[in-house]
Amino acid sequence: MALLVGTFLGAPAFAQTAAATAPDSSAVAAVVNNQVITTGDVNARARLFALSIGLQPTPEVISNLRGQVTNQLIDQALQQQEIEKDGITVSDSDLAAAIAHIEQNNNMAPGALRAHLQAAGVPFESMLSQMRIQLGWQSVLHKVLGPGLQPTPGDMASEKAALKAEIGSTQYHLAEIFVPVSDPADEHTAYDFTQSIIAQLRAGAPFPIIAAQFSQAPSALQGGDIGARHLDQLDRPVADTVAEMPVGAISNPIRVPGGYEIVELIAKQQISAGPQTVLNIRQAFAPYSTPITGGQLGPSQIATVQALMTKAKAAKSCADIAALNDSYGDVRPSDPGPVNLATVAPPAFQAILSKLSVGQITQPLVAPDGVSVVMLCGTSQQAVALPSDQQIGDLIINQRVEMESQQLLDQLRNHALITRN
Repeated sequence: MALLVGTFLGAPAFAQTAAATAPDSSAVAAVVNNQVITTGDVNARARLFALSIGLQPTPEVISNLRGQVTNQLIDQALQQQEIEKDGITVSDSDLAAAIAHIEQNNNMAPGALRAHLQAAGVPFESMLSQMRIQLGWQSVLHKVLGPGLQPTPGDMASEKAALKAEIGSTQYHLAEIFVPVSDPADEHTAYDFTQSIIAQLRAGAPFPIIAAQFSQAPSALQGGDIGARHLDQLDRPVADTVAEMPVGAISNPIRVPGGYEIVELIAKQQISAGPQTVLNIRQAFAPYSTPITGGQLGPSQIATVQALMTKAKAAKSCADIAALNDSYGDVRPSDPGPVNLATVAPPAFQAILSKLSVGQITQPLVAPDGVSVVMLCGTSQQAVALPSDQQIGDLIINQRVEMESQQLLDQLRNHALITRN
């Protein structure tokens, strides 16, 4: 994951921009069913976006972002009103679980997301507010769908048959950012907005954090990660683009029904019809006392790497690696469970694991918040298996929720009284 630290402006530039946009902060930018969105709200969100992707929050940048940010705040106001109408409350524990899920999915230590945002000058409370709306909106969608949300035995059988038919085909592990276009007049603004996102993503801005803050798709709660998909599960324009993308690439803006899509190809794999290699591994993770700054290892991080490798080289077994991980506080689990070699990403890490002998350790695997080492404990060949019933059911439910989200938001816009200044 790319570092936030070192990619943002310091306090003087931020203070200057805030001063430049402050005079009109109480003016009305939009009214959504009598709920006022002020220019100050828009400016604050625009500054948050600019800071989170490394743009200098100059008056010109803020001005260019206002149109799309206003659209986002209008949609979130509609969502919040629906959440309140349904009497839905998002608990602090639900919010903490969502944050932990994003951190786990991106190999971040607990608390690292808050630390990265705060180090960059981005208020963590702003992300919490957005995520609270996203979680509440998910509850609204589940309530609207009601009993029809749960897949029937026939739905499960159809999905299993489709999955069996896909053996031998290619899966694409994707992350997405969806920018809606609710009014044809906003087409150009939305397109420019996606271009600004793409430019900064390609310069190293972290996809999961940008998606969590600004994507309007349900996958925002997973940092934009939509998992592995086949091309026929994607909108045709997205499928055509993904089929031509190399792993690790960020797409150009893709026009889809309802808005623009930005996708990242995290990995791709062919679903083999034959046995697959499954690895049994153990890992030891040593967190840094302070995160990396400026993308470079400092003396304290180098010392952590050297200390871990000295101890790891003395390990004689996977039990020793597990004990070493324990000595560093068990920040990440030593045993990640069975690892299908074909699904390992990125490809460089897959290549490293494929060349390990039993009892051999990797070179240090450096991350923004710490360093790890992996030992191979054993390998086995296993036949291709379909996902579990639970996983298949979750897939069907997620697809239904995603479709209902766009439809319901369109209905709310059509029936709302919205004025913009």
